[in-house]
Amino acid sequence: MTEVQITQPVVDLCAAPSGRRERQMLLGQRAEVLTQAEGWSHLRAALDGYEGWVPDATLAPAEPVTHVVSAPATHVYSQADFKSPDLLSLSLGSQVQVTAQEGRFAATTLGYIPAAHLTPLDQHVADPLTVAESLLGTPYLWGGNSRFGIDCSGLVQIACQRAGITCPGDSGPQEAQLGQRLPEGTPYQRGDLLFWKGHVAWVRDPETLLHANVYAMAVALEPLSAAIARIKDQGDGPVTAHKRLV
Repeated sequence: MTEVQITQPVVDLCAAPSGRRERQMLLGQRAEVLTQAEGWSHLRAALDGYEGWVPDATLAPAEPVTHVVSAPATHVYSQADFKSPDLLSLSLGSQVQVTAQEGRFAATTLGYIPAAHLTPLDQHVADPLTVAESLLGTPYLWGGNSRFGIDCSGLVQIACQRAGITCPGDSGPQEAQLGQRLPEGTPYQRGDLLFWKGHVAWVRDPETLLHANVYAMAVALEPLSAAIARIKDQGDGPVTAHKRLV
């Protein structure tokens, strides 16, 4: 199978050619091409095994990447100068190849990126929730995986990935695969995950949730008990799992 990488800042991973967005892939992320049809490629993403279709024009043969964007977002500049023209805006999670260091900038195959916004691929954060917290205010986007738009499971996935935790793309598989299920009545603690049918949220502290949700149309904080009651009242049912990553 052919290995490729994404060449655009954000690309929709669609259910079918020209179909509905299911998830997204970010610049530099790798995938295997499973099949091709009329200008579209059916991919399997290397990060999580998610499958979907993307336009062939958004792909290139895979090349080495060395660093990940670890700031919520960054810019690629034409020179190692913050006053030079910006060429691209990149989200947290994008992957690039750093070729040299020039002052406060990393030279990449795309241009110059502030070095403070990049981290080597093999370095991970200790607390995934700090990553999710950095995305507060990000607009809600169903199937979104970036700082420019994200949904509940995308927020969990991007935070886990930065912590070196393998994480599926959707809330159902996340509930099945992530962490340890806790008995009902276990006190909530920072970094726990709460699941509903079709939804997932981070526990920021014993009284507060952090989640990407349609109610706020953003990544937002919400009182935990009020959120549980609201979600149940709106027809999504009770909490189906309380899980702890470590």
